[in-house]
Amino acid sequence: MRVFQIEGDWGMDRLRLSQRPEPQAGPGQVLVRMKASSLNYRDLVVPERGYGSFTGNLPLIPVSDGVGVVCEVGPGVRRVAVGDRVCPTYFQNWVGGEPDLERLTQSLGGPLDGTMADVMCLSEQGVVKVPKHLSDAEAATLPCAALTAWSALCTLGSVKAGDRVLIQGCGGVALFALQFARLLGAHVTVITSSEERIQRVLQLGADAAINYRAVPEWAKATRDITQGRGYDLIVELGGEKTLPQSLRCVRPGGTLAMIGILSGSSMATSLGLIITRQVRLQGVTVGHRDGFEAMLRAIDQHKIKPILDRTFDFAELKEAMAYLKSGVQFGKVCIAH
Repeated sequence: MRVFQIEGDWGMDRLRLSQRPEPQAGPGQVLVRMKASSLNYRDLVVPERGYGSFTGNLPLIPVSDGVGVVCEVGPGVRRVAVGDRVCPTYFQNWVGGEPDLERLTQSLGGPLDGTMADVMCLSEQGVVKVPKHLSDAEAATLPCAALTAWSALCTLGSVKAGDRVLIQGCGGVALFALQFARLLGAHVTVITSSEERIQRVLQLGADAAINYRAVPEWAKATRDITQGRGYDLIVELGGEKTLPQSLRCVRPGGTLAMIGILSGSSMATSLGLIITRQVRLQGVTVGHRDGFEAMLRAIDQHKIKPILDRTFDFAELKEAMAYLKSGVQFGKVCIAH
């Protein structure tokens, strides 16, 4: 079968189209013939061994997110059947409950082989059925980006109708967060980098938007939007450069859902604001299978459609990664198998 794998040594130049034997399904396992994958920022880091020893060993098949059809089941499988369309879960061993080291280190696309293969062999506990109204490319976007947004707002953030939510940017997690926040009845502000993107997020239902290039002190600009009250939850995707402003516009007792470090990973801000305003810093690392299935029920009930930007062919993985790295996309970048 076809695979893309990092082989011989780490580095993007060692990512190559190759061949492996098709796997066999053992007890409790399923074979999934993959139909589509989607890219996350993480997939640009893995080839460079950016997560150290947690990245895994070579050869390694990259990319965390995808969807396929169950083509074979091993003895004892009960959760799914041949013909079911499923997504692999990002954390293969985290079904529910609190995170621990073992649950958080068994992730697809490093250290476990990812979705850039014709066929994957997975535990039946590590797949979920996906809604019928979604295309393969749309379904492929759900395991990381969608679940991260759902965990931030619903599982951990407990956002409710009338809450005020601020979302940073127009990446995959951000656009899912916008869709879910609207579903929950929240008032949503998006900060983004251009007037064109402002118009697009307003069309998607954002209540307010700020161009952070035109208004570098965007935290001040949010005061009129929230009538000085501040935000109940901020989907914090920037990290080092955005965190100080987020702390100035979150309400006392509010939550910063810490997801991304796109502008840097250091913490250079006043800790006093966190303490005196009793702000909660909540790290969000994707989520568990129970949360995934709850999210899928909401997506199915309300027929939510992920926002896609562009779909590349299987052999164009490197081109797709370069496109993602450029930052020009609005929505998810996908791979057709």
